[in-house]
Formats: sequence, structure tokens, C-alpha cells
Amino acid sequence: MSIKTNLSKIQSQLPNHVTLVAVSKTKPVEELMEAYEAGQRVFGENKIQEMANKHQQMPKDIQWHMIGNVQRNKVKYMAEFVDLIHGVDSEKLLNEINKQAKKHGRIIHCLLQLKIAQEATKFGMSSEAAHALLESEDFKRLENVAIVGVMGMASFTDNTAQIKEEFETLKSTFKSLKNINPKLTEISMGMSGDYPLAIDCGSTMVRIGSSIFGARNYSI
Repeated sequence: MSIKTNLSKIQSQLPNHVTLVAVSKTKPVEELMEAYEAGQRVFGENKIQEMANKHQQMPKDIQWHMIGNVQRNKVKYMAEFVDLIHGVDSEKLLNEINKQAKKHGRIIHCLLQLKIAQEATKFGMSSEAAHALLESEDFKRLENVAIVGVMGMASFTDNTAQIKEEFETLKSTFKSLKNINPKLTEISMGMSGDYPLAIDCGSTMVRIGSSIFGARNYSI
């Protein structure tokens, strides 16, 4: 099936309040443009340099989401244009994003990445660390970042009950963080294999790649 067909099929399944992030990492600009021409405007990348290169080549009404693990020394390469950073997992990273955003006179929207999976390979901060961050005086002084929600990645497993439990943990943490910061609106969870379940558990943003573009090319 074509990218356009895949997109329209997924969009037809999404409630109005759920944003589709087309995960375009490792995919060539030609394929992204197919999605763009089919109406997709939100793209997610996991490497800053690749995202910056695509940003230069593609229309400027695209919203670019950084969904991968972020290295602090690379933030400067996306600070001018990135729309949302999903993977903020430390105060140090948030400080760097604030510093680089200030240089461009921007407020960069961010999600706190929380560790919900039982796998040791997944990144993220604890619920306790997220609460402490939002309540800290240092955070309140940052004028060029806005925390707008949370992001989490479930375990890579066929155990639906476990995935559901992890998604519900993220939703529960979101609710308690919202008591500290009522401006939180986004819960980024759910990918190609589990997004219907994620939506049932309260996701407002799903990150879908292979169901749109086909299998990833891991050789890049």
C-alpha cells in the first residue's frame, strides 16, 4: 500500500484530539514529501542532524518533533526550528534547551520522558524526579522552555496487560503532574504496534513509523 493510503487508514482510526506524529527517521525526503502531499505536517526524527538536514530541504510549515534521546551538545542544531522535544529526561538537558532557545528568541515546547517500561534499555526519569523538577525554583526561572506534557515508551513485549499497565502508569503520573502545572496537555505514548491501546489509555499523541512508511532501514 502507498504512504498516502497508509496515512488515511491510520488517520481514520484516530480521534480528533490525538495528533499523529509520522516517524520518518532513516526515510528519504521523497517519502516524507509523499506524506506531506497527503496532508501530514507533523514529523518525528530521532537524530538531530538528520532532522536539521530534512528541515532545510522541506516546506517550512512542517512541525518537527525530536523523539529520540537528545545529546546536550547537539541541541543548538535544532533550537531554531524544532516544534516539540519529546525526550527531556534531566534538568541539565532542559537548561541547555532553554539556553539555546533564548539565542533564537523562542520558547521551545518539551515533554518530560518518563521511564514506564521494565526494560533496562529504555530512557526516562522517575515520577518522583519529574515532580521534583516541576516544583523546583530553578525550573521556574527558565523562560524559554515550556513543559507541555509527558512521553513514555512501553516495553517491547506481546504482553498486552503489561503494556496497558505501563500506559496507565504514564496517564496517572500525568494527572498528578497536572496538579503542579495545569498547563500540561499532552501524553505522547503509542507506536505502530500498540497505538489503539495507548489511545484507550489516554494518549493525545501517537508516534507511528512502520505502519506509514514500511520497515525501518537499520543500516543508516
